[in-house]
Amino acid sequence: MARFYEETLGWTVLREGAGGEPVLATGLAFDALELPARAGRAVADRLDRADRPAGPHEPVTGPVALSADRSRMWLLLAPGSAEEVPGLLDWLEWGGIALDLDALGAGRAIPAPIPPRWPVLAAQGAAVWLRPPGPAHAGRPDAAPGGGPARPARSAPAGLPALRLCGVAGEVGAAGIGTGGSGGGAPDLVRLVDAAAAECHRVRLARGLARGIAAGANRQPLAFS
Repeated sequence: MARFYEETLGWTVLREGAGGEPVLATGLAFDALELPARAGRAVADRLDRADRPAGPHEPVTGPVALSADRSRMWLLLAPGSAEEVPGLLDWLEWGGIALDLDALGAGRAIPAPIPPRWPVLAAQGAAVWLRPPGPAHAGRPDAAPGGGPARPARSAPAGLPALRLCGVAGEVGAAGIGTGGSGGGAPDLVRLVDAAAAECHRVRLARGLARGIAAGANRQPLAFS
C-alpha cells in the first residue's frame, strides 16, 4: 500500500498506532477537510449538480475518502488550504457554530485508504476511496535544505480545491475570488467550505431533532384501557 502512494503519487506515508497502520500525511502534497460522511456525500452531490446539471460527467470535487467505519469522510484540498478554513468560516458567517468540521494541514494525517483497483476483500474494515486520486493529483513535497523535514509543495496538484485571491493578498473578502480551484475541474475553496458548513449544520440539526423526538417518546405516559 505504501509503495502505491509513495511511488505513484509521491505522497508521504507514515505509521501510527501499535499496529503501525499506514496514514497519509497532510500539509505536504495535500490538505483535507474532515466531516461526517452524511454531510460529505451531500456536499459532493451538491457541487456536482451545481457545476454540471445535466448528462454524464466527471465529479468536480477532488479525491474523497471514507473511513473504515463509514462514519467520516475526507475531501482533499490543495496544500496550505487548511489554514485558510477558519477565516473562511468566519467570513461566511459560520464562525462560532459547532459544525463537526475539521481542516487537516501540517502535522496531521488521514488513514491510508485501500488503493484503487485493489481486491474488494481488502477494503473490508479499511478506509476506501469514493473518488480515488489519479495522476493529476500527484505532487511531491519540496525538500528542505540540509535534509530537514519536507515542506508543502509550492505548486498545488491539479484538481484539488484551492483559494484563489485576485484582490488584496491575504484578504479573504477581496474582490475577485476565483471560481475555480487549482485546475482539473476542482471547485473554489470558498464554495467547498460554504457547502460543507451548510451540510454539517443540517446533519447536526437533524441529529438534534431525532434526539428530541426520541426523548419526547420516552416521556409519554403509558396508556391503559
